[in-house]
Amino acid sequence: MANLRKNLWMLYETEVQYCRFRDPASGASPAEKLDLELLQRLLDAFKSPKAGVQSNMSKGRSGGPDQESGMKLEEFKKSLSSEDLWVEKLFSEREPTVRILPISQQPPLRYVTVSTGGHITVWSSSLRILKTSTISGDPAHSSGFRGRVTDAAYMRGCHRVAMVTDHGDAHFIRVSPTDVFEDVHLFGFHCALTAVCFGFDSQRPPLLLLGDERGGVHLMWFLNVSKGLFKKASKKEKGPRRILFSDLDEHDHMVSYRHIANIHRDAVNRLMFDPGADVIMTSSESETSSVVFTKVSVKQETYIWKFSQGASCFDYSSSLQLLVTGGKDRKIRLWSRYVTFSPLAALQGHRASVMDVAIYPAVGQVFSYSRDSELRVWDVSTHDCLKTIRLQFPCVQPGRIPEHAAFPFLLLSPPFPPHLVVCCKDYLARFRLAKNGSRVGGCLTAEGREFGGESSGSVSCALYNPALRQVATGHADSSVRLWDVQTGRTSLCIFNAHGEKSITRMELDSSHRKLITAASNGTIKVWNLLNGHNLLKLEPFSNSEVTGLACLHDDQLLAAGWSRRIVQYDIAKATDSEVNVKISWEVSKSNIVTMSLCASLGLVATASHDGEILIWRTDTQKPLLHIRNETQEKLLVDGLLFLQRRSTNEEFQTEAVLVSSQAGCVCFRSITAQNDIYGKFYAPEQLGQRVLSLSSDQNKNSILVSGDSTGCLQIWDISSFALEHESFSEKPPLLQRWTASRTPLRHVEVLEVADRLFILTASDDGSAGLWTTGGELVGHFGQKMMWNITDSATFLG
Repeated sequence: MANLRKNLWMLYETEVQYCRFRDPASGASPAEKLDLELLQRLLDAFKSPKAGVQSNMSKGRSGGPDQESGMKLEEFKKSLSSEDLWVEKLFSEREPTVRILPISQQPPLRYVTVSTGGHITVWSSSLRILKTSTISGDPAHSSGFRGRVTDAAYMRGCHRVAMVTDHGDAHFIRVSPTDVFEDVHLFGFHCALTAVCFGFDSQRPPLLLLGDERGGVHLMWFLNVSKGLFKKASKKEKGPRRILFSDLDEHDHMVSYRHIANIHRDAVNRLMFDPGADVIMTSSESETSSVVFTKVSVKQETYIWKFSQGASCFDYSSSLQLLVTGGKDRKIRLWSRYVTFSPLAALQGHRASVMDVAIYPAVGQVFSYSRDSELRVWDVSTHDCLKTIRLQFPCVQPGRIPEHAAFPFLLLSPPFPPHLVVCCKDYLARFRLAKNGSRVGGCLTAEGREFGGESSGSVSCALYNPALRQVATGHADSSVRLWDVQTGRTSLCIFNAHGEKSITRMELDSSHRKLITAASNGTIKVWNLLNGHNLLKLEPFSNSEVTGLACLHDDQLLAAGWSRRIVQYDIAKATDSEVNVKISWEVSKSNIVTMSLCASLGLVATASHDGEILIWRTDTQKPLLHIRNETQEKLLVDGLLFLQRRSTNEEFQTEAVLVSSQAGCVCFRSITAQNDIYGKFYAPEQLGQRVLSLSSDQNKNSILVSGDSTGCLQIWDISSFALEHESFSEKPPLLQRWTASRTPLRHVEVLEVADRLFILTASDDGSAGLWTTGGELVGHFGQKMMWNITDSATFLG
């Protein structure tokens, strides 16, 4: 059984990487809505002694959770005196990624990303989150971690990540296959630390280099890494070992320290080290010392490259004896190792300042990346631009420069599969690199789907989120789209949400801030609706299709499907990105094809492939009622719907509260007795059709909307229907009927927006539309012309 569960988890490993796309026309970002008054409110709130909450964190060796400073959402809203949606979106925005680092000492390859706010995330080689943690701050300071992370480096052989900040701190994070935690906090440097680099040579002690804002470099040799980086802390000390920089001489048997001052007149913005040549390489935006190569001994000749506006970035290849620089003047310069006065070439083409460069010696090419998210590939020998790619990151909006940290690139070459990773804010784009580059197109190939691609997959499920005023549609091509119901505009797209598997069901959590999706291969995921981040992956209970999801009020999630089981997850108390099955309910005799929840009665209804309907109690996980077919013929149940308003009525026992559809027949059932049918009628206009979807208005249950396999939609008046036993030949009054699609309607839903009822439809042709209850088409989601939900003159009619 354990091996089977492990193999089911592997379903996530085989997925194509998902990506997100936010509509560039969605207007100003939440941060742009902050004025000086609101910023002052936030500053005052963060300075308050009350600002600071307990958070689940990775546990250190000393045991017990660390403390993370910050605010809860409600405190954040209170500080801004606003309940508007943009405030919540601002709260959920993630910080820019400073560095992405490869952890390659022990296979398989893993990545570590470090954000400006000190958040550390460990990723698998397929970019699945494995672990997260956060660096500590000053315990004496009310706001905890102060400043901003400026750079990070992986300390090969030491199993640690070193992070430096503009507050003059260095944090050492232990990274193992099973844990991530901070074990040393070195603080009290006399200036901001701006760059960090690690040099590893098996013949000498490992060397950590720290660049600072005054143009100097701090060198720290670790003399006995088998026993740690610094002397051991006392057993009484809990959390990270805090060491004052001025007390570093107390650790002289573990660390040797030296400082090289004034290499540059400006801050060091990039730092590299060549262990073979024992050379420190630094850059700054100084025109008199743009790039400097300095011997560790400082006794030999220093090489200094000088050029206009200095260097924002550089890379060096010892095999090619080539230095490449980039800067604010938008030029890529190629330099010989020993010629500092004139470049070999100055490559032009970028239209914004160059943020990063990388040399790929295997094919003699250079990559460059500019602040406007443009990636270029250059040939070293001919100086030609081989390829230009405009990266359409979701955070990129027309006319705005996206937010970047200082180190967008990670280039990995053999023996690892060669690839390039590019960071923009908190997004990553990964490119495969050919071992033999093409002279025409370069060696770079995008992995997965391009951002912004349109889906041609049919709509397999849909739902409305009244809290965020969004419609979500799930598609057969594994994409999820979020739409603004008030305008019809796309707000967010998630591609390859479940790899390449069709999305079969969607549900909201109890807060309506998270979306739960399930796929045809049994995988289930939880997403942040404000930014599209994948928060949780749930343990698959089989590799077969999930056909039903229901979320209870305490975020206990129920899932059912062709495995013939109902399983329960606790997504409220999840402390890891992977959530195991909590409870498995009794096994059904046949595949479960649909499910419906009645929260007020604590009941769940499931329908099986053999036509049997089961009513389950959520408190006991036991069946309450079996509803079997009236005939020997096994008719598939296409839809189940609890009339929620009727279920809250004290007299519900005398009314039908469950509606089902089988072979085009709509049945109103009581749940107090087996086969207690209060009303039954055939809904479609044509014989031999099926009713695929049902919905009712939540506040009154006065209408029933049915969508059938011909694409036809019907609205029935049920305000007085099935309150007691009806004749099977009678139908409720038909209020409206129209053709909403030329293909089957997979989903219909009654929405209340701006104090008015509308009908949401989604069909096999991939379209989702919004209608008035009178049959007037408001529009199709994603159409070029936006509508205004409060202005009928903007409707298509």
